[in-house]
Amino acid sequence: MGSLKEKRKFFRQNLTFTSESDQMRTIDWKEESNSVVLVDQTLLPKEYRIIECKTLSSLCEAIKSLRVRGAPALGAAGGFGIALAAFLSGARDFETIIRDLNVAGKTLKSTRPTAVNLSWGVDRVLKAVSDAFDVQGVREIALQEAMDIAEEDVTTNKLIGESGAKLLKDGDTVLTHCNAGRLACVDWGTALGVVRSAIAEGKEIKVIACETRPLNQGSRITAWELMQDKIPVTLISDSMAGWVMQQGLVDSVLVGADRITQDVVFNKIGTYSLSILAKEHEIPFYVAAPASTFDFNGWEGSVKIEMRDPDELRFFGSEQLAPKDVEVYNPAFDATPMENITAVITEKGVFYPPFLLDEVLV
Repeated sequence: MGSLKEKRKFFRQNLTFTSESDQMRTIDWKEESNSVVLVDQTLLPKEYRIIECKTLSSLCEAIKSLRVRGAPALGAAGGFGIALAAFLSGARDFETIIRDLNVAGKTLKSTRPTAVNLSWGVDRVLKAVSDAFDVQGVREIALQEAMDIAEEDVTTNKLIGESGAKLLKDGDTVLTHCNAGRLACVDWGTALGVVRSAIAEGKEIKVIACETRPLNQGSRITAWELMQDKIPVTLISDSMAGWVMQQGLVDSVLVGADRITQDVVFNKIGTYSLSILAKEHEIPFYVAAPASTFDFNGWEGSVKIEMRDPDELRFFGSEQLAPKDVEVYNPAFDATPMENITAVITEKGVFYPPFLLDEVLV
């Protein structure tokens, strides 16, 4: 396709935005300052703001604090993080800059240990720069590879949407958990991308969004982005999910994933409970995720579950909700066994358990 600038121009001209506030992707590269720009999701829905990360530490803070989050978006963040480190490095020889990038890679990976895409994005760019011959070559290749990750994510999500849209019928109501929309990706979304693709095909689809405690990514982000796109959405508390299923208000459950191993799907805490409720009420339970989210070497017991700050449950913003010294257990993710999952939707098609992970890459 030519140079990096030509590639960026091509994708910009061929990308359809869904609302005025979506005029920038969730995460991108700013050429003028060689920095990473992203939507600060901690401010939503009250404020839509773009922030600029000019240092590796500021990008790591953005990842840790969930200013940028969602497995595919974290893959892009990992790639852009290595590119940023390459431009920040004062190295004058190939060996030194590679050493600097390996150190940066370890730092980036440590920010969110459960979501596999972050490490995948870091490792992909580190592998790409090994083909360079000098410092300038490392920088050019790192940025090119990071940009490729971002561009491919949009294409991948559209393919996931096309695969999954076939599973939704006109008039369906989909229940979703956390946020697996365009703000969890570079653009379009995984689980919500399926909804968008079904609507683009002319189907009428409604969404029920769980608030998703403790960080309320369902109420703060999913409800906001669906309303921006004028997709019908109803917000419920997490504890209402069983009741709305019992009342016949849900046709399918559709969620994203942070890591998929041979035996389980890791996703935002509460996903496992929803899978049990869906199974009890004979409602299809779908997971939508790119192939990059599959961990071919892991299993449930090998994956570290990220523990979040206890104050995320003791407080909501500055508002105290519980005694300050109450004991808190606050894992960010849980593991849903494959036997509770109807199908996994990827850019390669729809896979019905049991399946081998390497089948996804064929």
